[in-house]
Amino acid sequence: MPSLLLIEDEDAIRRVLKKILLDEDQNYTIDEAEDGLLGVDMIKKKTYDLVLCDIKMPKMDGLEVLSACQKLQPELPVVMISGHGDLETAVETMRMGAFDYISKPPDLNRLLNTVRIALDHTQLAQENKQLKRKVSKQFEMIGNSTELTHIKSMIDKVAPTEARVMITGENGTGKELVAHWLHEKSNRNKGPFIEVNCAAIPSELIESELFGHVKGAFTSANKDRAGKFEAANGGTIFLDEIGDMSLSAQAKVLRALQENKVQRVGSDKDIKVDVRVIAATNKNLKEEIEKKNFREDLYHRLAVIIIHVPALQERKADIPELIQHFTEQIAQEQGTKPKTFDEEAIELLKQLNWTGNIRELRNVVERLIILGNQKISKEDVNTFVQLKSS
Repeated sequence: MPSLLLIEDEDAIRRVLKKILLDEDQNYTIDEAEDGLLGVDMIKKKTYDLVLCDIKMPKMDGLEVLSACQKLQPELPVVMISGHGDLETAVETMRMGAFDYISKPPDLNRLLNTVRIALDHTQLAQENKQLKRKVSKQFEMIGNSTELTHIKSMIDKVAPTEARVMITGENGTGKELVAHWLHEKSNRNKGPFIEVNCAAIPSELIESELFGHVKGAFTSANKDRAGKFEAANGGTIFLDEIGDMSLSAQAKVLRALQENKVQRVGSDKDIKVDVRVIAATNKNLKEEIEKKNFREDLYHRLAVIIIHVPALQERKADIPELIQHFTEQIAQEQGTKPKTFDEEAIELLKQLNWTGNIRELRNVVERLIILGNQKISKEDVNTFVQLKSS
């Protein structure tokens, strides 16, 4: 049910506006404030979907109310109500961030249309916020171990910069989570985040995937196609498992980093791109350089900042929290009541050798939830999990 606040010092105008709005939609809840000070106090105590505010009022005028609203609830749309002599001020409020303004006496259709659009804006902003929370939760980094705390601190320092980052670590440690958070906390977070698994793309197709191609460039190229670098323009491209990239593709990535330009396969036309590159690998790239499998100049371009994600063996203090997180996540996915793990079961799981890291832990938790009792015991772990102790 949309909640509106009407701030207006003239009682008669408040009554007229309230009647017009309630005649339009009885589902509106409308609070009233007879001056700006009272209105701001009400906004401090309650979350509104829309504020309609007069400009000229005693105690606190509409400009001051608007300024206070932007500090208290930045996404709250404020529609200003202006008298005939206030039009210049009304325009100024738009520059300050007001959603719109309505002249007195209010035109019925304009008032209702403005209110509808403003409430749609609020709903959309709330849906976007919820969606972003879901996305953020999906890539949440669980744990408070010293090792993970260090990584979070590194992300906070590095993310707002344009520095390129190389993320290292074994498979299943969560390198992609670090990449997502580097993007989320960067100034590019409103731009795209494009992920490329270099190990999953055949070597003969990697250049087309990264840089695109023109029609006729090769047998199956029946139309022009943009590559991942173009798709990531204004945002971040995450090159996962970059150690598996062919030397030919490495050369083109190096050029893209040096000149901020790419060429589609089969074309000699330069396309400008503005992309932040984050790379990840489970290989020792210095050894790959010695074997002539990886370009040293590309390595130094990419590894401005190196973030190493430790194996689960090195952050066992996080295992209880990870088990709890996966238990809740799996129960939500399956639509069932979450099971619990007793202390002995958790302690036994902490002692195991997690060669598959966090990915393996999640699989084991899911197996125990499906096959184990409502309260998962040490016996359940011994029965359903065959892993070596560390």
